[in-house]
Amino acid sequence: MLDLKFIRENPDAVRTNTINKNESANVDAALELDNRRRAIIQEVEALKNKRNVVSSEIAVMKRAKEDATIAIEEMRIVSDNIKEFDDELRTIEAEMEDHIMRIPNMVHSSVPVGKSAADNIEVRRTGECIETGFRKNHVEIGKTLGILDFERGAKVSGSGFGFYVGKGATLERALINFMLDFHLEKHGYSEIFPPFLVNSASMRGTGQLPKMAEDMYHCQLDDLYAIPTAEVPITNFHRDDVLSVEDLPKKFCGYSACFRREAGSYGKDTRGFLRVHQFNKVELVKFAHPTTSYDELELLVNDVEDILNALEIPYRVLLLCSGDTSFSSAKTYDLEAWSPCEQKWLEVSSCSNFENYQARRANIKFREASGKPDFVHTLNGSGLATSRLMVAILEHYQTEDGHIKVPEALKPYCRFDVI
Repeated sequence: MLDLKFIRENPDAVRTNTINKNESANVDAALELDNRRRAIIQEVEALKNKRNVVSSEIAVMKRAKEDATIAIEEMRIVSDNIKEFDDELRTIEAEMEDHIMRIPNMVHSSVPVGKSAADNIEVRRTGECIETGFRKNHVEIGKTLGILDFERGAKVSGSGFGFYVGKGATLERALINFMLDFHLEKHGYSEIFPPFLVNSASMRGTGQLPKMAEDMYHCQLDDLYAIPTAEVPITNFHRDDVLSVEDLPKKFCGYSACFRREAGSYGKDTRGFLRVHQFNKVELVKFAHPTTSYDELELLVNDVEDILNALEIPYRVLLLCSGDTSFSSAKTYDLEAWSPCEQKWLEVSSCSNFENYQARRANIKFREASGKPDFVHTLNGSGLATSRLMVAILEHYQTEDGHIKVPEALKPYCRFDVI
């Protein structure tokens, strides 16, 4: 979340940023509650000071055998007033925190102002955007070869779910293991295998709560959430920790299944893997020093590009505009793979710098060699999500006789060359 002092000193900038991010947070309500909170604190401090003074006077009166009844009654009323103010203060602080939690992160100065994905800026692209030609889309070829089954997925779970079958399951597992090994061996990440269910404090820490509650699967009886991304448990791994500056940047790489209700997907193309409720992803998370976090963001994007280059999948990198930048992010790059059959770009990764927005919510700090602790900057990126990447692989590596050649990088993991 944003620092309250920053909001107080820069209200116009915070309001403008909220509009530019297409959010509807009530900045004025937060500031009004803050003014009321500070007024109450002053009032309570004055009453407590008065109570301390009069209490000393009562002690003197009692030692002198004087009647202190009136003063004692007055202090009883003062104590009742303090309690009422304290109760009101707790209510105000809870309401104010809820408003602040709904204020989005400030975008970085390099982020273009825009309303939608149409205003994003293409930074670069690699590879050729080939035509459909003889190729079948991933749903058709998956069914023909018996490696994907969305009909049984719908029968067992509902729409937005599917089965990987036989060599399809092996190819998916190979892709996950290849990406994990690649990031560990070539990019210096440390592997972490996170839980797939987290508590509400973890969801608040990374910014999913309270704003995005309707997009997540919630186990109400246990108050646990199925993770929408491994970003949540891996970032919260260091919640309430103080890291050593020598450990920065700290880089984690982890696989998880991801679960999203996709409550706002009505009217979008939901065929096959284009939009699913469960998918696999290898996540990259960094804890960085504030002075180097934007360098780390560029390196993060390069790490993801290395995977796409190794798989020889055409892709492009986009700098997202303010209106397409996520609630918690200060700056985001999307990486999109080309789909020959859809004849469009498919998002396969988002790489973001959250600066200290998540760290402030999750209380993740670092300590310099000398000086008090400060909040780290957190970053994460999909490295990569497999569902749409699988679409690109199945379409790009099709042969005219209706089979799939296994990408060279995945052959050691599959132990077969053709599906």
